[in-house]
Amino acid sequence: VRVGRPLTDFLVERAADAYAELLAGWAPVSTATIDLVPGPLGKGELDGALRAAVLDRLPRIAFLAPAVTSEEFRALRPFEAEVVEGASAETVRVLAEVLPTLLPAGLERRVELRTLGVGRLPLGDAIERIGGAEREPGWWRRLYETLTGVDPDRLSGLPVPLASGRTAVGPRQVLLPLPDTPADLARLGLKVAHPDAVHPLLEKLGALSATPRAVLTTPQVRAAVAASLDAGEIWDEDDNALDADELAQTVLALVRDADLAPGDEPWLAALALTDEDGELAPAGELVLPGSPFAQIMREDALALCDQELADRWGEQPLTACGVLATFALVRATDVVLDPDELDPRDGDFPEPDDAGLLDAVDVWCEDLLDQLPETPVPPVATELVAVRDLDLVDDDAWPQALALLARPPLRDALTQPVRILLPDGTTTSVRSYTAWWLRDHPVVNGRRPAGMRTSGGDPLLAGLYDEADATGFEDEQVLRALGVRTSVAALLDEPGGAAELLTRLADPDRDVTSPQLHALYGALADLDPEQVTLPDELRAVTDGRTVIVDAADAAVADAPDLLPFAEGIPLLPVAPARAADLAELFQVRRLSESVTAEVTSDGEEREVPAAVRTLLGATTPATYIEHEELYAGGRELDWRRTADGVLHAATLEGVAAGLAWSAGQWPRRFEVAALLEDPSRTEELARDRWFD
Repeated sequence: VRVGRPLTDFLVERAADAYAELLAGWAPVSTATIDLVPGPLGKGELDGALRAAVLDRLPRIAFLAPAVTSEEFRALRPFEAEVVEGASAETVRVLAEVLPTLLPAGLERRVELRTLGVGRLPLGDAIERIGGAEREPGWWRRLYETLTGVDPDRLSGLPVPLASGRTAVGPRQVLLPLPDTPADLARLGLKVAHPDAVHPLLEKLGALSATPRAVLTTPQVRAAVAASLDAGEIWDEDDNALDADELAQTVLALVRDADLAPGDEPWLAALALTDEDGELAPAGELVLPGSPFAQIMREDALALCDQELADRWGEQPLTACGVLATFALVRATDVVLDPDELDPRDGDFPEPDDAGLLDAVDVWCEDLLDQLPETPVPPVATELVAVRDLDLVDDDAWPQALALLARPPLRDALTQPVRILLPDGTTTSVRSYTAWWLRDHPVVNGRRPAGMRTSGGDPLLAGLYDEADATGFEDEQVLRALGVRTSVAALLDEPGGAAELLTRLADPDRDVTSPQLHALYGALADLDPEQVTLPDELRAVTDGRTVIVDAADAAVADAPDLLPFAEGIPLLPVAPARAADLAELFQVRRLSESVTAEVTSDGEEREVPAAVRTLLGATTPATYIEHEELYAGGRELDWRRTADGVLHAATLEGVAAGLAWSAGQWPRRFEVAALLEDPSRTEELARDRWFD
């Protein structure tokens, strides 16, 4: 039998028809019928022709078992059948409820299906094809259950039925509702999944649980808040959209449930809320009625929030939306100190790191630059924490305002210095913006705090600073930050404090007593000379009066026996132990370096009484020179201790003073005089020393 002859070809065609009819009537239909599909290669010419004829007919014969049998599709023809690649049997069965021409899973490798031309459908394409299917939400949940474990990249277009009745393509930006999720979120344009379709797979693929915080931070809510002031113009375009009041109620509820704190989401300050006059205003421009800030704010500086709104929602959600209940803080890092660049940013809400919001911040910046060395590029404030809206405080409300500023978290913005990074990599600290602003405004008793001192404070500051009544405000650190002087030690501990004190000492309109000046110079003598700028003028004591003199004319009084030679010489009074340090600090001479006063009269050597040596200690001279009349430097003196350490004296008081000075026990000179005058008082004076 040879192929190509009419009879042979006729028999081949009839045999192929019979085989096709056999498969068409095969029962029951199952995947096993695939085994009856002949391969394309025969053992001979006739066998090959018969196989080809059969395979030509089978694609149009319904003999393949579908994944799900239905009235319409009890068996599938190969040309209309499809095999889903990479899907589980459960997934294919669920998909087949929508795509009835799918074959059961697990047949992807069957050569017979390739021979018949059965279509191959990637799982991603199958999912895309069912996007428009109208199915109950529960059906979608069953599908999601079968897809657990599938590579998420293959499911990016997975449809998600929404509560609004629509279907979202892909789980991203879809919100998964919680039991307390508001029902009107769809009116904000949010994609909220139907509750019956929610499945953990959706969250794995990028859907978000509809927590209050997650809902708030969606682009749709942010856009609605940003446009809320124009609600009357915008919302009319969509009858189903929220109006301004409904939006405010929804957002405030979300903020409350999210337990947000002020500043957590700064953009909420653009939310339109009703003010006291019934007008809409951004939340960031409103003040909470009855709040601390409302009590200190200048009248009409800012509008109050509607009282009914405040009563309904309370402080937490309103202040989290930017309504002011206390001072607001600006927190910024790496602020370039260029006055021309410190302008407020354009935007719908005040950004918490916008240094340009601070009143007169450019002037503060200029003042800082004046204090710092000139550099080719501006220095940088590594971290700036400052109090906003200080210019809105009523002049009579500063006591309450200062009490607010003294409490955390505002306190650090007032008391902590700002760290400045210079272009060469070195750093320095400067006064905070908040302290700078307050020092230059009448915030204490209607006067500027810089240049004032606490009443009842350090008496050494009397006359140098005007008194400030800080009754009931005992926070010394805050007072210091304000520039109110509390003590000499605190003043000198502050950068520039020594220069300020010396400037005030050199002010002729300030009254300073000699004892006060003595103590102040003692405190100044403890400073490092490298940290003190040499003054041009100093306050000194000349002939018993305090006067202002050129620094070059002054001398440190370092020896009491030379005072008779100091007539007309401006003296800087200080304790003997600090005399050398003070002279070094101011680069001035000491009196002992200016006056020689050699002794010109004769005297006799005397032994110092043992009782006196016991009183004054081991450094007491063993002898002294007694003069009938003591002359030195052309003057008659009571006593003189010469450069070689020899004590000369002409009177009992002179001997006592000289011995006490020589022994370094100057305060005991009167006790020594009493002992020299009446040696019998030795025991009495010894008992008195018990109480030294």
